[in-house]
Amino acid sequence: MVRIEVAYEGRLRCRATHAPSKNTLLTDAPVDNHGKGESFSPTDLVATALGTCMVTIMGIAATKHGLDLAGTRVSVLKEMTSEPPRRIGRLTVRIDLNRTYEPKQLTLLKNAALTCPVHHSLHPDIEIPVEFHQGP
Repeated sequence: MVRIEVAYEGRLRCRATHAPSKNTLLTDAPVDNHGKGESFSPTDLVATALGTCMVTIMGIAATKHGLDLAGTRVSVLKEMTSEPPRRIGRLTVRIDLNRTYEPKQLTLLKNAALTCPVHHSLHPDIEIPVEFHQGP
């Protein structure tokens, strides 16, 4: 179990504290939803969680098989729905691998990414296309 403490600071800004480490982050409402957009929005954190989770699970699998993913990059494009209720409609994930992998290794990494807990926790109505690109 991990506790996250959230304090509302006013003007649509929150400060979240990760209780075990005491690290903090700020969120702001996005500009298109009455906010300043000066930090991650709560839905931006969902996209962030997806990208970091996918590459972390890939990293675990890679380490088990003697592979090094250092330099791999992940980009997540978050799109909100235009009709109410306001929600995430699509998270397009692009994973740029640090090198070209053998077919078996690539399959291992792809399967790992798609088993990340965040991916499995998101509502099935959210479209989540995932692209893998190999090479430096």
